[in-house]
Amino acid sequence: MADLQELRVRWRRAVRMARDEDTCYPDTDPYADELLRRWQEPQRRYHTLAHLTAVLDHVDVLEEYADDPDLVRLAAWFHDAVYLPERSTNEERSARLAERALPEAGVSGAGTAEVARLVRLTVTHDPAPGDRNGEVLCDADLAILAAPPAAYAAYTAEVREEYHFVPNDAFRDGRSAILRQLLDLPRLFRTPHGRAEWEPTARYNLAAELEMLSTAEDPAS
Repeated sequence: MADLQELRVRWRRAVRMARDEDTCYPDTDPYADELLRRWQEPQRRYHTLAHLTAVLDHVDVLEEYADDPDLVRLAAWFHDAVYLPERSTNEERSARLAERALPEAGVSGAGTAEVARLVRLTVTHDPAPGDRNGEVLCDADLAILAAPPAAYAAYTAEVREEYHFVPNDAFRDGRSAILRQLLDLPRLFRTPHGRAEWEPTARYNLAAELEMLSTAEDPAS
């Protein structure tokens, strides 16, 4: 169960570090409460507060590789703030939400633009070479791929629940295509930590899931 108060503390800290302390700004807790409300919407099964917390935790692990880890943390807060499984515009709408909210919370134009850019980057999880902030956010978001077997199985089941409206055959085909695309990448993780600690397990998990999907009649079972 996510600790809402601890998440609010983490939000306040990230905003405080990202804004100009010489200027007075309004209380940011209402922004946190709105984001927390969004992350608890009923259509979510995997993209929940637990996922938000996990991404923030992974950013903490990877922060030494980021140019501005607090902007990366704010991007983590917004990266799935808008989430409707049947839509393909979630990342764009999440980025626009950040562009509206963060200036009101006191984050500079440049900082807001960087957060929005990072949110949009989660469409592809393909940061350019040298994009240190992007590498950290994408690795943190994909770290679930390197979870232990039971946690990985729970993740795949939750993803299937989010796409409950997709017929089994179509889901199996679509999910298999995604897994093949990931396995074809020269590397899943871009940070040194991600490559050393997560890459081998993630590839094992992806290959095992692909094999399961190739033989299962019902990926939801």
